[in-house]
Amino acid sequence: MAAESSFDVVSKLDRQEVDNALNQTGKELSQRFDFKGTGTTIAWQGEDGIEIKSGSEERAAAALDVFKEKLVKRKLSLKILDAAEEAKISGKEYRLPISLKEGISSEDAKKISKLIRDEGPKGVKAQIQGEELRVSSKKKDDLQSVMNLIKEKDFDLALQFVNYR
Repeated sequence: MAAESSFDVVSKLDRQEVDNALNQTGKELSQRFDFKGTGTTIAWQGEDGIEIKSGSEERAAAALDVFKEKLVKRKLSLKILDAAEEAKISGKEYRLPISLKEGISSEDAKKISKLIRDEGPKGVKAQIQGEELRVSSKKKDDLQSVMNLIKEKDFDLALQFVNYR
């Protein structure tokens, strides 16, 4: 009897890569001509938040675009960002708060689990374990097709597949 194979579906941040992208963005903002004199900065705000400060709303939005560009270059999904739609005005300064999303909520885990049950191959089991989802099956080919199925559906999460056994 063959042992069951499995993998975990997770949504994790590579904090070092995010920090590198943040530092590169800060450096570019300090050097670029179109940001000179606008007081535009980007910095960590707590454990999982980033804040962009600027003298104008347009420069704050442009700084966000530069940050997104740096994230993409570092192979990070833009789905980890949860940016406010509009910059908040604080005196003469515009502040754009950005929170970073990590982990799969139980609601999203249920959606993924339902997708696997409804559209996945027979004999594949999905169980929710905290902020991750374990998918197991006797056939490795079935697990591959489940991975492709999850990749095709556009969940509003940056999903990774880990612990493939």
